[in-house]
Amino acid sequence: MKKVLLASVAAVVGMGVSSAAFAEIVIATAGPMTGQYASFGAQMKAGAEQAVEDINAAGGINGEMLVLEVGDDACDPKQAVAVANQMVGKNVALVAGHFCSGSSIPASQVYAEEGIIQISPASTNPKFTDERPGPGVFRVCGRDDQQGQVAGAFLAKNFADKNIAVIHDKTAYGKGLADETKKYMNEAGKKETLYEAYTAGEKDYTALVSKLKSENIGVLYVGGYHTEAGLIKRQMAEQGMDTILVSGDALVTDEYWSITGDVGSGTLMTFSPDPRKNEIAAPVVKALEAAGRTAEGYSLYTYAAIQAWADAVRAAGSTDYDAVTEKLNAGEFATVLGSLSFDDKGDVTLPGYVFYEWKDGNYDYLK
Repeated sequence: MKKVLLASVAAVVGMGVSSAAFAEIVIATAGPMTGQYASFGAQMKAGAEQAVEDINAAGGINGEMLVLEVGDDACDPKQAVAVANQMVGKNVALVAGHFCSGSSIPASQVYAEEGIIQISPASTNPKFTDERPGPGVFRVCGRDDQQGQVAGAFLAKNFADKNIAVIHDKTAYGKGLADETKKYMNEAGKKETLYEAYTAGEKDYTALVSKLKSENIGVLYVGGYHTEAGLIKRQMAEQGMDTILVSGDALVTDEYWSITGDVGSGTLMTFSPDPRKNEIAAPVVKALEAAGRTAEGYSLYTYAAIQAWADAVRAAGSTDYDAVTEKLNAGEFATVLGSLSFDDKGDVTLPGYVFYEWKDGNYDYLK
């Protein structure tokens, strides 16, 4: 098993008669720092940077300072594995990542084999923890089956008289979320009119939108990311459709509104209770904003992942993989998300999903 490297740096004082040594612990965050989902990478980087600064300002962990590495996987599975191997070479003790489930799942194999703890702030596919390759794999977000249950029941109850289409982008996240939502909607007695896949990264969804229009779709559920969802919503409006778009937590970025403009008003999405509204998170939100960093979406989830790991390291008295994993699996941690713990799969015990509505350029709880 890989042992965490502690790099000692000597600081020479005066004429060199005395010196002081301090140690550094290397941790990382990894996600889409570039590409069409880079806004989420920016959220993760903001939360990780703030967490490292705050922990170091308070004296570090067991007298050791944190150093942050940032990995860019562009939400690509192959690139995620390459990033994971890079982090092995950098001797990281923790990876707060990845973002996309399709990246986190293959990367988790590398981290488990190399004795690196992984805590994802955002990967919601059930397979990530249901089939986790080792005990050091965790997440501080919810799961698609939890999110899909809330969304499916909501659609069946509130749109029983409308034609509903369910579409997905073929990714582990998008298809997984769409299928879970469809399953629970069907169980609640509502059958979809249309179930389709689309290709992520395209700019023109005219053919898909025309098909939705021909089927008189009143509600469109999108299993996918904000970029494509925003384009589809805008192109539906251009064809004179007032279809309500409903989606998941990948719409928690201001970029969605930048794509749709005012036609995005009324878009619904599921996300965990907004951590920015937690009283305990207020000082961190203030610090993020003062530093010019974003506090939206998964910034605070990344911050919380590092918080929980740091507390486990303090309790273990070292960064040893087995010792810290044991503390994470057994402990309860005070974080910006609230008090949390992990179950025997590595899933977090926090409140589930609620609905939000986009309006006037912002999202807030659906009233």
